[in-house]
Amino acid sequence: MEFFTLLISSILVNNFVLSKFLGVCPFLGVSKNVHTAMGMSAAVTLVMTIAALVAAIVNTYILVPYDMGYLQTLSFIVIIASLVQILEVVLQKLSPPLYQALGIFLPLITTNCAVLGVAVLNVQNNLSILMSTWYGFSSGLGFSLALLLFSSIRERLDLANPPKSFEGVPIALIAAGILAMIFMGFSGLV
Repeated sequence: MEFFTLLISSILVNNFVLSKFLGVCPFLGVSKNVHTAMGMSAAVTLVMTIAALVAAIVNTYILVPYDMGYLQTLSFIVIIASLVQILEVVLQKLSPPLYQALGIFLPLITTNCAVLGVAVLNVQNNLSILMSTWYGFSSGLGFSLALLLFSSIRERLDLANPPKSFEGVPIALIAAGILAMIFMGFSGLV
């Protein structure tokens, strides 16, 4: 039951993008196309899951036993940067079109505060290694849901005819705000 609660909470109630407002840069930057958003969603979910697992292991077996808690943030950033570099090389070899489509936003996963936020929240909430990994995965699913919904909305907005002053980024920000308000409606669910 705890796994299910954490899953629903991460996806709907405490969504990193729409409730905690973490990871907004790739949310706005890669959401113009659903296909690109799908690739970014998969990449962020993978990095969040593996980063949560590795950060929990490093924290549990290295940082806490040797009283080096002050190195948590630094070590988490190094872990995330390493994972993103590996992912970038793999994507460049396996899917060059997706690698090109993601462009600068792929290496920016390193600085995505949602990925670092998962690792830090796992430590703050004293989650086990298994629960940390599950939280990373479910938070990645929540990020993916928000990104895919928003990219679908943005594709529809490209076909709309808003007033001149709302074209482009302003209408996208308004749509993001409305989507965030919709997700705030789930706040009493869990």
